[in-house]
Amino acid sequence: MQSLTRRMALKLFAAGTTFLGFKKPGALQAGNKTEAGSVVGRWSKTHDRVWLGEEFWANPMEDWRIKEGAAECLSTGGSRNIQLVTHQLTNTDAPFRMSVHVSQMEVKQQDGGVGFRVGVKSDINEYRSNCFAKSGIKAGVVNGEMVLGNKQQKLTRPADMKNCVLTLIGKPDGEKYSLTLIVSSPESDKPLGTLTQTFPPQALLGNVAVVSNFDPRFKRMIGARYRFSDWSVTGAAFTVSPEHKFGPILWSQYSLSDSRSDDGFVMKITALTGPLGEQDNKDVELFIKQGDKWKSLGTAALDTDAWTATFRVPNWNEKAATPFKLVYQEKLTDGSELAAERTGIIRANPEGRPLKLGALTCQKDYGFPYEPVANNLLKVDPDLLYFSGDQLYEDHGGFGLIRDPAEPAILNYLRKFYMHGWAFGEAMRDRPTICLPDDHDVFQGNIWGEGGMKMKEGTTSSTGGYREPARMVNVVHKTCTAHHPDYADPTPCKQNISVYYGDMIYGGVGFAIIADRQFKSGPERVETGSGRADHVMDPNFDTSVLDKPGLVLLGERQEKFLERWGEDWRAHNIKVLFSQTVFAGVATHHGGYDGYLKADLDCGSWPQTARNRTVKIIRKGMPLHINGDQHLTSLSQYGSDEQRDSCWSFCTPAISAGYPRWWRPDELGMPHKNRPQHGLANTGEFIDGFGNKVYVYAVGNPEPASEKNRYDLAHQKGSGFGLVMIDPEKKTYTLNCYRFLVDATDGKAANQFPGWPVTIHQKENGGDNIIH
Repeated sequence: MQSLTRRMALKLFAAGTTFLGFKKPGALQAGNKTEAGSVVGRWSKTHDRVWLGEEFWANPMEDWRIKEGAAECLSTGGSRNIQLVTHQLTNTDAPFRMSVHVSQMEVKQQDGGVGFRVGVKSDINEYRSNCFAKSGIKAGVVNGEMVLGNKQQKLTRPADMKNCVLTLIGKPDGEKYSLTLIVSSPESDKPLGTLTQTFPPQALLGNVAVVSNFDPRFKRMIGARYRFSDWSVTGAAFTVSPEHKFGPILWSQYSLSDSRSDDGFVMKITALTGPLGEQDNKDVELFIKQGDKWKSLGTAALDTDAWTATFRVPNWNEKAATPFKLVYQEKLTDGSELAAERTGIIRANPEGRPLKLGALTCQKDYGFPYEPVANNLLKVDPDLLYFSGDQLYEDHGGFGLIRDPAEPAILNYLRKFYMHGWAFGEAMRDRPTICLPDDHDVFQGNIWGEGGMKMKEGTTSSTGGYREPARMVNVVHKTCTAHHPDYADPTPCKQNISVYYGDMIYGGVGFAIIADRQFKSGPERVETGSGRADHVMDPNFDTSVLDKPGLVLLGERQEKFLERWGEDWRAHNIKVLFSQTVFAGVATHHGGYDGYLKADLDCGSWPQTARNRTVKIIRKGMPLHINGDQHLTSLSQYGSDEQRDSCWSFCTPAISAGYPRWWRPDELGMPHKNRPQHGLANTGEFIDGFGNKVYVYAVGNPEPASEKNRYDLAHQKGSGFGLVMIDPEKKTYTLNCYRFLVDATDGKAANQFPGWPVTIHQKENGGDNIIH
């Protein structure tokens, strides 16, 4: 097909149609010599599978397959497309050429068309963010007519859309840029139609894609579906960036922990690949560098639901930084093999200095790929990363939500989760990562897990249990936590849903990792009087009636684990507790600026008796509690019997805040005592909406959203990240809380939310307070 297309193009050039702007026959010949190498990807040699390859982002992944050497769309829905992530149109002073072989596989009610989209760009024109933009110039065939931008033209001769070649040629044309679409048969050099249109050069900048059904409004049972092969891309108009490839090993996550056993320090690392096929290699190999040589530590099999391969290496040399590489050997249909590597460093265990922790939560995709935060992480160079949940939301990346059955729901989840690794894979490459799943990760607005119970009925925001198939929930847990240190007790809960609570010793710090929603009681067990089971809206409602006997927060298993952990000081002398959310109601307004809410059962302040029991349990170990979820950063201290008699909580800002919350007790006239010496509004000792004691030292209230640029909007909505310096020798925690759109290394006071930075002493987590 490629040679025929080239021959046809040569005839067009010979006829004087110098679409590429070449003037000398020698230049044409030179261009042809490189044509054979201009086909992107290797679909023709790839086994049948879901994942299309490292050069591509499929929208949505679950609607595409490689089948018999081509990329085939399985859906007749609208705007299904494949973005080419290694090529961006950047130079409109130069020409380009693309061609692709298309085959119509099915038509439902009407043909939504097939072809290219060029100039696909977001508000920031960044190649990953561009993949989800709805802009671009369409160039193709719809219902037998050629379409180029807003111009339509009938074909000179009818085209067999089951076997057709589309070619798009671009060149500068004065102050404009000219595009010419050519429709042809692979069996003939004579075009079936040509159509030319000029555009402002700015309109061409961005990604390029192939599209099945141009109209995004088409539902799944309306349009057609197509398959694509031999996609050829060439020309100096493109910037080619091989480093933009994403896969086959998409990213990796590792942990390092002192097991305090014969296993010594244990290093665990997980490689994540895209969903592969039955005939693909299913093993990943791990190597470490010793001196000048690479030593294999063996292979691990890919889990064919989660597409993760996890290695556990005991008796790790924690005193030396060790280069590693994860190798995936891709086997192609022609018998050849192609090795892909993921390299990085397993850091030495931090000793004799403070440990630097990056703490993050909540990634609403309007801010994707969150470059200011991701780049700041690389600048500040933390020793450890902590993602406390909501690595995705249900609408991540568009194209809807698949709840069941399990297999398509898993693919739907993986596609959304991959955006997390695409954004933060570099930060995770060379440092340990702890990553907790939360409610949106399992496609629920809130989660009260009821120990793994299946949700019986109701909504995913205000009903107890898990809505998704247990198989899908286990994939979520595995992709997030398979690399975590060994779990305290891996016995599954109801529905055979996995658990992941346990501890880690790293850098002289003892970490407890718990799930504060997995065992929690559902709100349907009580009556809030508001019409919504999880919200108390009446300011006069007596929330003490919601504290019924037998209600669960962490559950007996995790409470016993925390009791043991609080008394176990082996190999460390300072502690940190990781969980999803804060054990206090530090929000007075939800959703809209005037959206008053007295109490939200989703926070860790309910159930009250279980909350107070938890606060007393953790007080014994004096940990700093680091959490997220709220989209509202706060620094507070828990009280149980008295104000300020237990641990401090650092609820970090969202990476990209979605649903907004505010803490504005002053304007509500909520009583308070002992406002901190800094005198900031809305601070001091309060009784929260559930009647629990909380001392609020600082809060990062957002502005109402109005900005158009994604990064300006994220900054305005109170997004950012936390950075905690934990000093085991001085037994202090220094907390920094950076806003989204800043340089965290330039030392400006305005970079942080009001009230930060703060240094807390360990003993203050036991109620022996210094800060006032």
